[in-house]
Amino acid sequence: MDTNKSNNPAPYPPGPPAPGMMMPQPQQYAPAQPYGAYPPPVMVQPGMPGQPPPQVAPAGAPQAGGWMTIPQGIPNCPPGLEYLTSIDQLLVHQKVELLEAFTGFETANKYTVKNTLGQKVYWAVEDTDCCTRNCCGPARPFDMKVLDYYQNEVLHFNRPLRCSSCCFPCCLQTLEVSAPPGNVIGTVEQDWSIFTPQFSIKDQSGNTVLRIEGPFCTFSICGDVEFKVVATNGSQVGKISKQWSGFAREAFTDSDHFGINFPMDLDVRVKATLLGCLFLIDYMFFEKSGNKESDRPGMF
Repeated sequence: MDTNKSNNPAPYPPGPPAPGMMMPQPQQYAPAQPYGAYPPPVMVQPGMPGQPPPQVAPAGAPQAGGWMTIPQGIPNCPPGLEYLTSIDQLLVHQKVELLEAFTGFETANKYTVKNTLGQKVYWAVEDTDCCTRNCCGPARPFDMKVLDYYQNEVLHFNRPLRCSSCCFPCCLQTLEVSAPPGNVIGTVEQDWSIFTPQFSIKDQSGNTVLRIEGPFCTFSICGDVEFKVVATNGSQVGKISKQWSGFAREAFTDSDHFGINFPMDLDVRVKATLLGCLFLIDYMFFEKSGNKESDRPGMF
């Protein structure tokens, strides 16, 4: 018996095969892992060969929760205002507060800002204390935080405490618009007028770029109340309208519906300032105090 031979296979593969002969490749296995230990996942970058292309939501397609997808690649635009580049109309719905409706106790206003497809664009929340809301009523100063889908504060509206009577032309209403917070991009200033509401929309340099002309009567009786958005040459380029939302909602709550139209190519900073003007108009003319209407003719 030959002691050099054994039944165990050779520790190394045999030499190269003869010409014209194909040797099967040995199957490769991952090294044994101890129980409970797993190799890290393989990270594949989008666009690699053999991988499907990344799924990108088309422009205007809704995100989770019915939110509008933010447009990409917008140069020279404050963060969060990219939404405004692709729309020419916004719908603003105020949330119904049951405590306020039944007791008259003033609570912080909350709004949902949507596009014409019903997709959410922003969420606005009033930031005031209880004493200010219930003592000052609709004339109260406020800070309004405007949040996007990611809960980032992309806009900030500040209304200081001012007199609301037309008899004091030196202390009229103003509202400051910042985007991002701390960076002023525009202001809304009330113009002295006795018969109709008048406002000036100004840019960050203080130049008047648009004007708002309201109606003589702001009573919302089974119809919309429109405030015209007028260019410096006198032509109407849009409107802010307080929409009739039904008798029950109008009579028992101050939860209002608004719409705003503006040119598509208008600067996003001016669009954001117009949105701030909408909130100022709501507080001045349509906000109730103790479930009592504050509508009145003209500025009296």
